Amino acid sequence: MKKTQLVPSLMAGLMSVTGAFACTGITFESKDGAYIMARTIEAHEFKLDSRYGIFPPNMEFQAQTPNGKTGMKFKNKYGFVGLTVQENTFTVEGLNEAGLSAGLFFFPDYGRYADYDPNNNAKTIADMELVTWILGQFKNVDEVRHAIFNVDVVGIFPNTGTVHYRVGDTTGKQIVIEIVDGQVQIFDNPLGVLTNSPGFAWHMTNLNNYLHLQPGQVPEQQWGNIVLKSIGTGAGMKALPGDPTPPSRFIRAAFYKATAPLRDTARETVVQTFSILNAFDIPTGIEHAVGEAPPELISDTQWTAVTDLTNRKIYYRTSWNTTIREIDLKRINFGRVKYQNHPLDEVAEQPIEKIDIR
Repeated sequence: MKKTQLVPSLMAGLMSVTGAFACTGITFESKDGAYIMARTIEAHEFKLDSRYGIFPPNMEFQAQTPNGKTGMKFKNKYGFVGLTVQENTFTVEGLNEAGLSAGLFFFPDYGRYADYDPNNNAKTIADMELVTWILGQFKNVDEVRHAIFNVDVVGIFPNTGTVHYRVGDTTGKQIVIEIVDGQVQIFDNPLGVLTNSPGFAWHMTNLNNYLHLQPGQVPEQQWGNIVLKSIGTGAGMKALPGDPTPPSRFIRAAFYKATAPLRDTARETVVQTFSILNAFDIPTGIEHAVGEAPPELISDTQWTAVTDLTNRKIYYRTSWNTTIREIDLKRINFGRVKYQNHPLDEVAEQPIEKIDIR
């Protein structure tokens, strides 16, 4: 297989603005046993070069290091489909043929990688490459949990923020990997929700501030001589935070997950998950001063992916074309397929179906 060099590109300038990215992750299961992991990805300063790649087994890679010299070499054990940004091997979300899912979420200001040591180049990998390595090497969460301590993760661009990672497998195990003060930290994630900064443990503690939230209506109350009744439906959600900050998105995702009905099939769950993640779309303009929103962005939420680990399918839609598209890994012959990559949108235009009235 052709060796792939991970080369710095526009990403250096694009990622120099910390907080320019946002991501919301959520997890569901269906009654028929399918395990579904989903996420959004946002960028409010520019249009991401988003693509999907087919990465076959035995594909060789050469990792990048901060000083431009070569880092660790690795070869895929497993084929996978990866959704990438900017560089064709900067996988931010993907699924491999063994049913392992992994993705990176931006984590500015709270993470810090260990200092780069050129003497450790043979085990050094850039943060944007780690998902590519995970998906190509491992079949389950337990393997990742043990192997992550054997590599040195570094940032390869100056003035960039850090990232943290979400990894899950078909058994329902899910972990969050964070690197803080140079130390790898691993958290079990039974909740199945992840956003950005602060750290995962902080978000889990913060959930306790929202015990009052409840689905449905709030019963009427007697205050002295008057009776108070809720105005409209959903009064139990009063004070559910609606802003796009990571703490608020984490609370909303946890609440929506806790209150969503359990669907019979994987397909129904996938469709429901897309519907729920619609609520996390960040409209272009609210994160900018008036008149400064990039005209090429339809939405700061540039794409949403839903992964069915059990049935080995990855679905996505973009802000330019909200039609849901499916990639079925079981229909890919990873023993014969060649590496390839394609834009998420061949034509960045929303199909509109005309209805003829007779």
